[in-house]
Amino acid sequence: MSERRDHVVIIPVKSPGTAKSRLTAVSREQRARLAAAFATDVVDAALRTPGVVAVWVVSDDDGFAHLLAFRGARVCADPGMGLNAALRAGAAAARAVHPAARPVALFADLPCLTSDDLAAALAELVDGIAAFVADADGSGSSLYSAEYDDFDPCFGVDSAAAHRAAGAVPLQGALATLRRDVDDLAGLADAMTLGVGPATSAVVA
Repeated sequence: MSERRDHVVIIPVKSPGTAKSRLTAVSREQRARLAAAFATDVVDAALRTPGVVAVWVVSDDDGFAHLLAFRGARVCADPGMGLNAALRAGAAAARAVHPAARPVALFADLPCLTSDDLAAALAELVDGIAAFVADADGSGSSLYSAEYDDFDPCFGVDSAAAHRAAGAVPLQGALATLRRDVDDLAGLADAMTLGVGPATSAVVA
């Protein structure tokens, strides 16, 4: 296991104005506020997690990315070639600063994420072996990690199957707050039941 291994967490963050388009039951302004709050809570949880030496935000929104930088994140520009390309760009930027650490891709739509669940997942990573965390529905993924030389995320439709096909192993354990991504109001309700972070709580209230 990798309890003593340093990790860098890489979080792709869309501009809040364009994120969470499937939350169609709320207004565009409300979606933007929720997306910003989700990302803020994820960044804060990652920064509190033992073993995480840096959090890198990869974003196409300089203004919002720098707000997250004020909270302690580092910033990398999104090259604009899709989600997986953004994550690879973040890993390359992180490698230049923390070459001995292990990169961990983490989604920004996990408003109930706790540092305990993230730390539990990191502790299960095995050096040299790619791994992922399936989301609550089982078809998607909320986390992916591999050594820098092997870092090749496969996020998209049915990403859990894609990661398995690429040789990554699924991490076990409940990890409830790490698996509960939010794409719609039902997902948000489930996240609220688990307990969301302060930024999301303030927006929902």
